[in-house]
Amino acid sequence: VEKDTNGEVLWVWCYPSTTATLRNLLLRKCCLTDENKLLHPFVFGQYRRTWFYITTIEVPESSILKKVTHFSIVLTTKDFNPEKYAAFTRILCRMYLKHGSPVKMMESYIAVLTKGICQSEENGSFLSKDFDVRKAYLAGSIKDIVSQFGMETVILHTALMLKKRIVVYHPKIEAVQEFTRTLPALVWHRQDWTILHSYVHLNADELEALQMCTGYIAGFVDLEVSNRPDLYDVFVNLAESEITIAPLAKEAMAMGKLHKEMGQLIVQSAEDPEKSDSQVIQDIALKTREIFTNLAPFSEVSADGEKRVLNLEALKQKRFPPATENFLYHLAAAEQMLKI
Repeated sequence: VEKDTNGEVLWVWCYPSTTATLRNLLLRKCCLTDENKLLHPFVFGQYRRTWFYITTIEVPESSILKKVTHFSIVLTTKDFNPEKYAAFTRILCRMYLKHGSPVKMMESYIAVLTKGICQSEENGSFLSKDFDVRKAYLAGSIKDIVSQFGMETVILHTALMLKKRIVVYHPKIEAVQEFTRTLPALVWHRQDWTILHSYVHLNADELEALQMCTGYIAGFVDLEVSNRPDLYDVFVNLAESEITIAPLAKEAMAMGKLHKEMGQLIVQSAEDPEKSDSQVIQDIALKTREIFTNLAPFSEVSADGEKRVLNLEALKQKRFPPATENFLYHLAAAEQMLKI
């Protein structure tokens, strides 16, 4: 996508092809079409199971691209790996700057697609296998989240455990992306980053796609989203360091002794200067496993022998504190363990 000296933004070239809907979405995400003229070097997000990664650069005077002031390289993929695709789109950008034609980019794209490797314009090469997905999962900082929200981090953990809808707001897209990409690590046992929608606009089509998901983490840079309680169970105002639970989600999200213990463990682990982020994630994962161990005695194999279902009577007989029983029940629901 190019921006020319007249300020026009043009979708210049595309391979292999795209739909009109996806094209409009990508133009919306690409900062060149943004009125406020802020340059975002790298943004990423997801729309209907397609990930998009966009690198944008300013064109230096010396470039072969004469009438172009800025351009964005947009890459769509089926996987989540921001570091990998930031590195690859940067290489493609340098090629486009040097040659001013998509041919070289095309060659590299096909090379990466087929062989997992391409040479960069400078020395060295890009290797797909250098970018393990687990590295991408661990790239954010849980410690930063806990230092900002402290005990309230347990609200986020609970919401994720129960597959609730989390909306995150901050005026800066970089802050939104950094925060949202880290949240799925709070429920490491699922290793599911498909719930992440790190860059969403208040656009009817995007919101419709989002609302088709059971639980999600959605990032917005428009504060207007706070007036859309139909979109969230938990609202995080990153700019103000505030977490709000929507009225309708309060019952399922009621906190008790179990949550307090979890919160204390999260804070204690994250505040330990000796521990790395991945060790903190491991601590939270172990404590989370204990919660599932709590649930195990009240689950039985369903009549058709297909899966485990919750025995509600057995759970009630245990006489857990109300908040714990309530949480375990909702957790079973989130894990699709309820008898229909």
